[in-house]
Amino acid sequence: MIELLRQRDLTKINYYQSLLEAAGIPTFIRNENLSTTEGVSIPDFFPALCIVNDSDEAAAVEIMRRDMDQAKKEVEGDVTCAKCSEVSPANFGTCWNCGTALEGMMA
Repeated sequence: MIELLRQRDLTKINYYQSLLEAAGIPTFIRNENLSTTEGVSIPDFFPALCIVNDSDEAAAVEIMRRDMDQAKKEVEGDVTCAKCSEVSPANFGTCWNCGTALEGMMA
């Protein structure tokens, strides 16, 4: 058993658990029920995503790293619309000015 991620936000823990489980990596969440306890702010008691098999560590870390890198790319930078040339944040799916899809465009 290896702990990969400890975070107060159980939603993020559940998200990464679903990514790993979809890739065939068995996981479990430690301290899942403690996260709902009122006033718990001690990091040792935050929910922790763990993998069952130590041999899955490299694959699990790579899956999580790729997802985090992709999320970072989606938030950073700007995108220029091919139709109207307006600049929108990179995490927008459509141009704020004309509504054209921005997928695949970068400024």
